[in-house]
Amino acid sequence: MSAAKTALLVIDVQRGILALPNLTRKKEIDQALDETVLCIAGLIEKARTASVPVIYIQHDGSPGHRLEPETSGWPIRTEIAPRPGEPVIHKRACDAFFETTLGPDLAAAGINQLVICGCMTQYCIDTTVRRAVSLGYDIILANDGHMTADTRTLPFEQIIAHHNALLDGFDAGKHEVRVCPSSEIRLTRRVSDLGRRS
Repeated sequence: MSAAKTALLVIDVQRGILALPNLTRKKEIDQALDETVLCIAGLIEKARTASVPVIYIQHDGSPGHRLEPETSGWPIRTEIAPRPGEPVIHKRACDAFFETTLGPDLAAAGINQLVICGCMTQYCIDTTVRRAVSLGYDIILANDGHMTADTRTLPFEQIIAHHNALLDGFDAGKHEVRVCPSSEIRLTRRVSDLGRRS
């Protein structure tokens, strides 16, 4: 297998991403989000150390949305803030490729593998992962590096566990998704990989 040129894609880790109304477990959700951000910060540090590109996706919500541009919820969280020169791509839909420069930017850089983390699991993470595979990228999803909030029917823990199980091995042709803990993701300048499946 030829070496993959990898980028780390950090999706929608913004101050107001889980500031949803009527959350009954807000304390637990906020704590879990903080822990997820720590995992993401670790991936970012590994990527920067290895000169692997870090690409941020930032959602621009419509007027009145919790992620409306230039409101308090819109900025990327300070713990993982982009450094000068690290691209921030703006989107308005769950799919980070839809009507954005992400695809052309990745093509221009010769990137063919993505390590993905961020928010929210069942929306922007799931949609972007599936779209990326169909476009010909191999994906590594950090199973402890994405987060969401409770819904009316499911707690966030079940949503995350379901998507980790569902997406692991999801493929399109010869390209696939692998799901693993952030601690097992090894980032190097040219190759990001895990131990091969047995």
